[in-house]
Amino acid sequence: MTNILIVDDDIHILNLLTIHLSKDGYQVFQAKDGVEALDLLQEKSCQLAVVDVMMPYLDGFELTKKIREQYNIPVILLTAKNQIEDKEQGYAAGTDDYLVKPFEPKELSFRIKALLRRYDSRADDSVVRIGHTTIDKKSYEVQTGSRTILLPLKEFELLYFLMSNPLQVFSRDRLIEQVWGFDFSGDERTVDVHIKRIRERFSTLTDDFQIKTVRGVGYSLEAKRS
Repeated sequence: MTNILIVDDDIHILNLLTIHLSKDGYQVFQAKDGVEALDLLQEKSCQLAVVDVMMPYLDGFELTKKIREQYNIPVILLTAKNQIEDKEQGYAAGTDDYLVKPFEPKELSFRIKALLRRYDSRADDSVVRIGHTTIDKKSYEVQTGSRTILLPLKEFELLYFLMSNPLQVFSRDRLIEQVWGFDFSGDERTVDVHIKRIRERFSTLTDDFQIKTVRGVGYSLEAKRS
């Protein structure tokens, strides 16, 4: 059964959507604010989140950013506002779709089905293999031979991006944009530190790949030649 998380501080909206989506065959979990939603996501595996923008403690934009950092699930933002600035902020936060209140529950169902199909079609892209090493975006695990490695989130995302694009050279700025986001306030040394940690972790585990420094440019991952 597909699990859907509904986050809204309006109990009437929560109950209405729960009734409607349950009829569509979904298992629905409710959260009244962003903090409660993050706690619930740690306990329950959800395949999609429907998030209201205006909430106490943690608004929908910030919650969407945090979901994007930790989970690979689609997000639909709900808002009572119909302004281009709000939509821009929503998409910048990482939302997949946007629905303005009031709306028909059936329209939400259509959008949920469309997003789930889109994410399902990308399922095969979630696992990347180089030699005897695989990296799985769904389980956030790296397996090399019989060893399973759990990496810190940013190390995992950096390695996943490089393994997904072997032999391509990426600047530090490009890697920061891809892994940390456009609003990252740190500097390029963050990339160097994470690359160093990845090299140290895997140097004694596998020679399936190497992360090479391209002087004056950035980094490139190369697979071992067979």
